[in-house]
Amino acid sequence: MATRQSLTRYAWLSIAAAIATITLKGTAYALTGSVGLLSDAVESLVNLAAALVALAMLTVAARPPDDEHQHGHDKAEYFASGVEGTLILAAAIGIAAAAVLRFLHPRPLAQPGLGLVVAALGSVINFAVARVLADIGRRFDSITLEADARHLMTDVWTSAGVLFGVAAVALTGWQRLDPLVAFVVAANIVYTGQRLVRRSVLGLLDTALPVREGDAVTRIVAAYRAQGLEFHAIRSRQAGARRFISMHVLVPGDWSVHRGHQLLEQFEREIRGALPNCSVLTHLEPLEDPESFDDIGLDR
Repeated sequence: MATRQSLTRYAWLSIAAAIATITLKGTAYALTGSVGLLSDAVESLVNLAAALVALAMLTVAARPPDDEHQHGHDKAEYFASGVEGTLILAAAIGIAAAAVLRFLHPRPLAQPGLGLVVAALGSVINFAVARVLADIGRRFDSITLEADARHLMTDVWTSAGVLFGVAAVALTGWQRLDPLVAFVVAANIVYTGQRLVRRSVLGLLDTALPVREGDAVTRIVAAYRAQGLEFHAIRSRQAGARRFISMHVLVPGDWSVHRGHQLLEQFEREIRGALPNCSVLTHLEPLEDPESFDDIGLDR
């Protein structure tokens, strides 16, 4: 059974898939001379670079907290996702440049049938690996594996478009269709790349939890408010797979320390039960004290 510490094995799977698809798609380009297939092979090179970065960042993220990183190393995954998105955007520029040259100077394709078969085999490998990475990424909240899976699925869809374009060129003889398909591939890659970069930037900026997870916290808080308690200064952020939630809990001032502590223990257990990998920090305050309502700012 996989654990977060063993997620690097899936990065190795991605590396193996990238090497296999580079070989297959590079061969398909060599056989056909299709700039569309060249764009597909370039994206597989990006897959390999991204998988190597993912391996490094997953290794860092799995490290336990230490004196310098007391909240753990989970944010390292955002660097992997950001680098992958940047590499995707760089690949799109290269593909578009090659497409412009081929559009201006079209040439017929060679051995399109054999090239299509070889390239299709590479797409099958990417599809299978993407499904595995997506499942593991969701199960362990790994933005790195989710980004890798999304990238590979993008590769699958763009490969399908490229294969269709190459087949259409072979059937119609319209040589400029090949670079036009490459332009479409580049545009699709740009869309995926900017989404990955945006998600990484938001993570590094300590963005609040997604709405669905925030709603889960809100429902738990509402159940306790119905018992006469109050809450404020509720804040959340996410660092890779680790979630952080903090808030002030206001209870009657005549409660004993023991009773207040027992309530917080129960409340925090419920939050952690609703949100895995969650660090909950609560601050107990008396309802009757006016100062309890004056310290809700970030700097208190």
